[in-house]
Amino acid sequence: MIIAVIDWSLRNRFLVLLATLALTLWGVYAVQKTPVDAIPDLSDVQVIIKTSFPGQAPQVVEDQVTYPLTTTLLAVPGATTVRGYSFFGDSFIYVLFKDGTDPYWARSRVLEYINQAQSRLPQGITPTLGPDATGVGWVYEYALVDRSNQHDLSQLRSLQDWFIKFELQRLPGVAEVATVGGMVKQYQVEVDPLKLLTYGITLPQVEAAIRRANSETGGSVIEMGGAEYMVRSKGYLRSIADLRQIPLSVSASGTPIQLADIANIQLGPELRRGVAELDGQGEVVGGIVVMRHGSNAQETIARIKEKLAALKSGLPAGVEIIETYDRSALINRAVANLKEKLLEESLVVALVCLVFLFHLRSALVAIISLPVGILTAFAIMHQQGINANIMSLGGIAIAIGAMVDAAIVMIENMHKHLERARAAAASQLDYHLDHWAPDYWAITRTAAQEVGPALFFSLLIITVSFLPVFTLEAQEGRLFAPLAYTKTYAMAAAAGLAVTLVPVLMGYLIRGRILPEHKNPLNRLLIALYQPLIDAVLRFRILTVIIALLLLATIIYPLQRIGSEFMPALDEGDLLYMPITLPSISIGEAARIL
Repeated sequence: MIIAVIDWSLRNRFLVLLATLALTLWGVYAVQKTPVDAIPDLSDVQVIIKTSFPGQAPQVVEDQVTYPLTTTLLAVPGATTVRGYSFFGDSFIYVLFKDGTDPYWARSRVLEYINQAQSRLPQGITPTLGPDATGVGWVYEYALVDRSNQHDLSQLRSLQDWFIKFELQRLPGVAEVATVGGMVKQYQVEVDPLKLLTYGITLPQVEAAIRRANSETGGSVIEMGGAEYMVRSKGYLRSIADLRQIPLSVSASGTPIQLADIANIQLGPELRRGVAELDGQGEVVGGIVVMRHGSNAQETIARIKEKLAALKSGLPAGVEIIETYDRSALINRAVANLKEKLLEESLVVALVCLVFLFHLRSALVAIISLPVGILTAFAIMHQQGINANIMSLGGIAIAIGAMVDAAIVMIENMHKHLERARAAAASQLDYHLDHWAPDYWAITRTAAQEVGPALFFSLLIITVSFLPVFTLEAQEGRLFAPLAYTKTYAMAAAAGLAVTLVPVLMGYLIRGRILPEHKNPLNRLLIALYQPLIDAVLRFRILTVIIALLLLATIIYPLQRIGSEFMPALDEGDLLYMPITLPSISIGEAARIL
């Protein structure tokens, strides 16, 4: 069958080259469209539910929020684990799903069950879903700094929350822009208990009065002059003066009792639950951009940088946006590594062909088929939805060394056939061999069909060698599956090209003066060194096998002593200091440690 494929390819050379061109264009398109990231996504399919219960202790949050939600979410279809965490004023629940679950299907199922549990929660408490992101979605960080000291932390926080955050969230691929550090400005009403007792007013009455005052009331419409006019009563609070004038009650003498009579009203910071510090120069306001699930990290980061550059002109005088983390540097290094290995492999192939065959055009056969095989792997990756990362690109890098084996063997075999044909012609012709014109296509067919089937099946054996990797599950499978897939695709493409494109390229390129092997001094030296060795091991066959078994037995001791680690360490080249402290640490002490 393989012989027939080689014969068909040589008879239909134009179709093979046309198909190669189409495959190359498809691969180039896939390279441009394939999402690029630094590391594979090892996180489970999960949905995070956050529920705020302001001012309540963790035990109260656990009993009234976390427990009702977790017991309801246990019945979500496809959920494998439900984890609940209760903090001061906040509840977090993580629902993990089986591998292969569509994340948006999981989010819709979680929403359905949250609606069922809503009646069991305290009044006014509404759970919210976390962003549709994964554990590797943290792709970019920045900090707002005012070196002129014209703006305090509250003003920088307002700038982040009400300007920069909204501009970045509208970008494609951005799931969330989280703010860390700074001060959130709030109106604070400090009630005097003695005055409450004096006027006979309760705290719930004060809360209800503020709530009523900070609202609008809509009426109906009135018709005048053939037009309708809406009737409404404005009541939104706009300043501290508005808060002071909120009526609470009326004294026995008929004097209105206002909020200013029983409380001190002021602007102040909200209770902080986080702090950010930059380069030992003091506190700053930071932003963390989280990428949406399945997005292209490199493109998303490029959009973020472009938007931040455009927003700088709208910042107040003295305020700067400083980049503190950018994963695109790691992504670019990973991609550059593949390009470097591809270039190195091409140079090595060209050097080997030049040194051993003394024929530069022969090297082009392997050099041309190598990127075509890689582009084919990228095309299949794109169709399957595998993004380009360290592991998937590593699979291609591993395969590069074996992908050119078949081409090199075929090239060398054709050289031998040309050498034999020339020797046969020299014995038959009585005129100078410079006028000899061999039938290159016939020689190509014979040389390719002689070794093609063996080379094809040897590459297939290498291709299926990674099949056990596909049996890995969970994090192990998510880590190594991209590598196994891309290596398999690259080797399968190399096997196909070896019996289709490579024979055609040999027929076109391996022509002209071919130096016989015995005239190459390097070949003569290597054969002289190898010949005695092969004669010796064939003469002492049993001793050779015993020595090989003894060498194999020497690995037992190091195997018992060598350490092992499943998850490889990855040094991104960035430092993010996040100290571990006691859970009860105060925000002031955390800032002091930073």
